[in-house]
Amino acid sequence: MSTQPKPTALVADDEANLRKVLSAMLRRDGFDVLTACDGVEALELLGKQHVDVVLSDIRMPNLDGMSLLKRTMTEHPDVPVVILTAHGSVDNAVEAIKIGAFDYLTKPFDKDELQLVLHKATATAKLRVSEPEEDSSNRWGLIGKSERLDEVFRTIEKVAATPTTVLITGESGTGKELVAAAIHNHSERKDKPFIRINCAAIPRELIESELFGYEKGAFTGAVGSKPGRFELAHEGTLFLDEIGEIPVEMQVKLLRALQESEFERVGGVTTTRVDVRLIAATNRRLDKEIETGRFREDLYYRLNVVPIDLPPLRDRTDDIPSLVDHFLNKYNNRLNKSERVESLTEEALARLMTYHWPGNIRELENVVERAVLFAEDGQITTDELPDPLRSTPPPSTEKTPNPAIEAQHQAPVGPLKEIVKQHTETLEKDLISRALDETSGNVTKAAQKLSISRKSLQNKMKELKLRTNAPSNPPDA
Repeated sequence: MSTQPKPTALVADDEANLRKVLSAMLRRDGFDVLTACDGVEALELLGKQHVDVVLSDIRMPNLDGMSLLKRTMTEHPDVPVVILTAHGSVDNAVEAIKIGAFDYLTKPFDKDELQLVLHKATATAKLRVSEPEEDSSNRWGLIGKSERLDEVFRTIEKVAATPTTVLITGESGTGKELVAAAIHNHSERKDKPFIRINCAAIPRELIESELFGYEKGAFTGAVGSKPGRFELAHEGTLFLDEIGEIPVEMQVKLLRALQESEFERVGGVTTTRVDVRLIAATNRRLDKEIETGRFREDLYYRLNVVPIDLPPLRDRTDDIPSLVDHFLNKYNNRLNKSERVESLTEEALARLMTYHWPGNIRELENVVERAVLFAEDGQITTDELPDPLRSTPPPSTEKTPNPAIEAQHQAPVGPLKEIVKQHTETLEKDLISRALDETSGNVTKAAQKLSISRKSLQNKMKELKLRTNAPSNPPDA
């Protein structure tokens, strides 16, 4: 029996009978359901209970669907909104998608389409990286100051003002959607639509209609015409997340749409021209997918005009303190505990710094949320960490004890950044010294051993004042 909790859908509609019908359909489809008679009541429920998706009529008293959408995007940005509309209000629904709605359905709606759209919405929400609120310690929601992240920032600044296609690569949970949003928000198209589509959340047989739209009667359930994401993104930006999941047979049509800026809806004969800036993202190695025949080489080169590769968290551990600080603040506020959690013990922090983080920032956020929930006395210990982190050995220390760390051993850890800096420097000195010893002071070979560039190693040695620790005449220093 599955232990996964049911997703919760909030239905907002002023028609009582429609609320009952939708509630019954959604419960049969595995949802828990909340209902509201207008946007005001819907916002109250969003503030009190966890909701995975909102299904809202566009015309309601007191606070209509468009206003509810805008308020939800501002106050509950992780909750997708699906708009319900009559045929006569389709233009308003399309405008809602351009503003940020996940999708829309027209009345009378097809129950299979309703099921598909809501499951896509909840699946996409789970796949997304939570977007941190802007503050002085981050740029564009990307938190950190590591060298690898600085490279990403510089590329965003250069490419944002151009119409150039961008391909963002990186493991799941590294923040690819944040980068796409940053590029759009700092471009000349920032006041135009930013349309997202997660290709991994859409069945193969429906990807064409999602991208290019369809005409009435094109297939069973197509009770009316509907624009696709390319049309909705006209004059704006289209973000195709997990583009490596698009079937090979669809890649030819996508390539044509990118090259010619035109396409036909499914079941249609009229060619539609659009002006769209494309940003794509994937956690797959597309060059490897080409070798196996799962991705077209010509499409790859059309996408890979400006590549941005996001580093995994294990390659930017210097940013962990800032990320932990952010998530501590976020979940202290969200969980509303009587006592705030302000710090981690030294050992708990050490385990965060040495863990390999296969789920990257998304996994770190989940760990911090869980730890804040169970922490006592305002502090996170190893007891609040999940098993994989508890079993991770703490980092090795220098043979000579570090007095600063020894003095804090029995006391609660203070500001995260200062403590982590001490641990990081200790660990880095130890690793670099070992590499230099094992290569007889050869900086080039030591850099290869550490999987970093020679220049990066030289800079790090200078920063840590380690050059004097190497042999007096290293072969290539």
